[in-house]
Parts: sequence; structure tokens; C-alpha cells
Amino acid sequence: MNNTLLALFAIVFYIASWLIISLRLFRSNAETRIPRLTGIALGLAGVALHGAFLYQHIVTHSGINLGFFDAASLVAWTILLLLMLSAISKPIENLGIAILPLTALIILLDIRFHTSHFISADAPWGLRIHVLISLLAYSLLAMASVQAVLLAIQDHHLRHRHPGGFIRALPPLQTMEALLFEMIGMGFIMLTFALISGFMFLEDMFAQRLVHKTVLSIAAWLVFGGLLWGRFRFGWRGQKALIWTLVGFVVLMLAYFGSKFVIELVLKVG
Repeated sequence: MNNTLLALFAIVFYIASWLIISLRLFRSNAETRIPRLTGIALGLAGVALHGAFLYQHIVTHSGINLGFFDAASLVAWTILLLLMLSAISKPIENLGIAILPLTALIILLDIRFHTSHFISADAPWGLRIHVLISLLAYSLLAMASVQAVLLAIQDHHLRHRHPGGFIRALPPLQTMEALLFEMIGMGFIMLTFALISGFMFLEDMFAQRLVHKTVLSIAAWLVFGGLLWGRFRFGWRGQKALIWTLVGFVVLMLAYFGSKFVIELVLKVG
């Protein structure tokens, strides 16, 4: 199938999945709601098509192309793959409300704009593993950020005694909170391994243009580590957990995509 058609069909399935999840979330009558597995199945179909598009678009004879929009699309794909597979056994498909349309937009941008930043086909396996671990870390912590926002909204409604609307369709607050810190814990472990493996290939951070990426990644690691410590030691939750999660996520995204944006799209350095 044509690469662009793969991308467009992936977008259609993502939007269909988003519509079903949204309808389920805002429709309180359980008897008339579409089965949750329908939305998950459509999301997984989109993930399969998106993955085929990425494989044709990123894997080249010159190596793996991780230009700005290709990398953003790959991270979004990884997030949705983890989300949809996890949603089969855990009640987290509602995170797709924000992630599905955003991924559809990223695919459109990836089709329209093309940048190149190759990882050579001769690159060592250690570097490829580092890239994979980094993607997993970004994806898990991105999911945690969306979960934190949803949790904060749920907590606000319950505190002000407005449990109706879509809040009624969400899992209990304790379950949502447990899922949040499970994601953050797994993401923090992946980020730790990503930093360790990254330092193995760091020779001259100034010559390799990795100063900002390295410093901001360490800063994000400290933020998420501080949040987990605060949760363990002081029982942090609610607004405090939301703020720390979002700060850590923004810093982490600036570490990778901020530096890529400046280098590839502003300075236009390959």
C-alpha cells in the first residue's frame, strides 16, 4: 500500500477510536454505550497502519531517519502502542482522548514536512538500544502527564462534589492515582537506563551538540526522582503530583525535541 495511504488510514482509525472513547466517556448510560474493546480495537488497527507507515518512512538504506517530525511520530506511535495494549487489561483507554487526535496531527505534519537525521546503518547496537530505551522513557512519562491532568480534573470535581458527567465513567481515584505512579515509576527506570547508556556514547558533548540535551535530561530525571521520593516519603498526590509531573515532562521534551527543533529546523544542521 502507498505510504501516504497508510498514514491517512491510520489517521481515520485513530479518529474513529477517539470518537468511540469520547462517546463512552461522556455518555453515562452504561446500557447504550459502545463496548470499550471496540475503541481499543480501532486504536490498535491505527497503530498497526501507523507502524507500517513509519517502517517505510524511517528505515532507509542510509540508516534510520529520526528527523524532527519522524521522531515525534515514532514517539507518538510508541505511546499509543503502550496505551492500547495496556488498556486491554487496565482502565486507561481514556488517555486516548488527548493522545489520539494529537497523534493524528503529528502524522499529518510528518507527511507534509520532511527532515533528515540519520542513525547510520553501521551504528553500534548499544546506541540503537539507547534510542529504544529513550523512546520508552519519553512515551511512559508522556502517558503519565496526560494521566496526571485527568487525575487532577477528577480530584477537583470530587472535592467540589460534582461527580457527574465524564467523571462518573472514570475508575476510582485510588486506581487512577496508582496507575499514575506506576507509569512514572516505570518511566523513571527507563529514563535512568537511557541516561546511563547515553553516557557510554558521550565523547565531547560540545562537539556533538549534546549539552542542552544532557543537562535537561538530567534535570528531568531529578524532577521525576524528587516526585517519587515525595510520594514515598510524604505521600504527595493531587495538585503537587500534577505540577511535578508536568514540569518533569516539559523539561524532558525540551531536552530531546527542543534541541532537535533548533538544530534541524532553525539551524538546519543535518
